[in-house]
Amino acid sequence: IVKEFTFHSFRESIAFIKKVAELAEKVNHHPNIIINYNIVRLSLTTHSESTLTEKDFSLAKEIDKL
Repeated sequence: IVKEFTFHSFRESIAFIKKVAELAEKVNHHPNIIINYNIVRLSLTTHSESTLTEKDFSLAKEIDKL
């Protein structure tokens, strides 16, 4: 699962990433993150399964709520 989020500033991008990090730590499932100033690209996959799992879809839904 890959999604890009666009913000008004780098500071807003980092604030978003901090929220994502808190969610990820809570469920022990961590996205790949690319930050390009005001654009944040997240990708989710379950590396241990080499595929998408319910963990990915669940975390994606929580991230979308942010």
